Amino acid sequence: MLKEKVEKALETVRAGLKRDGGDIDLVEIKDNIVYVKLKGACGTCPMSTLTLKNWVEAHLKKEIPEIKAVQAV
Repeated sequence: MLKEKVEKALETVRAGLKRDGGDIDLVEIKDNIVYVKLKGACGTCPMSTLTLKNWVEAHLKKEIPEIKAVQAV
């Protein structure tokens, strides 16, 4: 199931975010777009948009090719 694949891929991302005092939660997956919420230090970091696109989205697309995008909510 897609949600399980996304959760597994997010575990790798989550480990890196936690090292910097942040975290990420899966909110929903709709039309192969993953909606996430950045928390902790990542929720207020001015670089969070770059983190989301360049690291989180890139990692998820590599692990799960059917993912079209990752959006923060």
